Amino acid sequence: MQTTGNTILITGGGSGIGRALAEAFHQLGNQVIISGRRQEALAEVTAANPGMAALTVDMMDADSIKAFADEATTQHPGINVVIHNAGIMKRETLADAPDFLATAEDTIATNLLGPIRLTAALLPHLLKQKDAAILTVSSGLAFVPMAATPTYSATKAAIHSYSMGLRRQLAETPVQVIEIVPPYVQTTLMGDRQANDPTAMPLTDFITEVMDILTNQPDAQEVVVERCKPLRYAAETGNLDKMFEIVSGLNH
Repeated sequence: MQTTGNTILITGGGSGIGRALAEAFHQLGNQVIISGRRQEALAEVTAANPGMAALTVDMMDADSIKAFADEATTQHPGINVVIHNAGIMKRETLADAPDFLATAEDTIATNLLGPIRLTAALLPHLLKQKDAAILTVSSGLAFVPMAATPTYSATKAAIHSYSMGLRRQLAETPVQVIEIVPPYVQTTLMGDRQANDPTAMPLTDFITEVMDILTNQPDAQEVVVERCKPLRYAAETGNLDKMFEIVSGLNH
């Protein structure tokens, strides 16, 4: 993927990793369109980044996603990159069945069905571009799940699998498929405590490393920062059970 000269659509761009990626690409001169459910959050980001555009979408709603894709490609026909960043992460106590089910269903709809639906809606457009890319955002927890967030971990494992299949199927097309694999990062994904947790990777450090990989390794299929490699390669190194205990024991 080239990191300049693009028109980039980013879901979940109102905060956290999504906003930071949007601003990093914006600073490189790309046309960036951010999306999310909260208009106020999007407006704050665009006000701080003149020239950046915003559209609202509910990633849990299939009709909203289809309308959003149509609106985005109509207003910005040059879109050649989509970054599937929107996601939710909530703790679940599975013994409380069936009370946890609503959280699980929302997580699956947002984290897994959302990217699949948006890819389906945008792919005909992306296939017409000279150079295009689909970037998925999984997690280190795709490779070593955290017991307290089983559905989140499962959706991220599914995104990894989906990214691999999508990449293979699009191998002979102009569309590159790249998976970004974050570690535990200082964002508000699970609240303010995470954003200030010294054990989490600072967001600016994460974005700097991600952008460095994308810039200097344009053919990269996975973007795995150094801090996430113990999780990404836990199975290969024989440390899966050990890392599962470590991750699940953390009081995130």
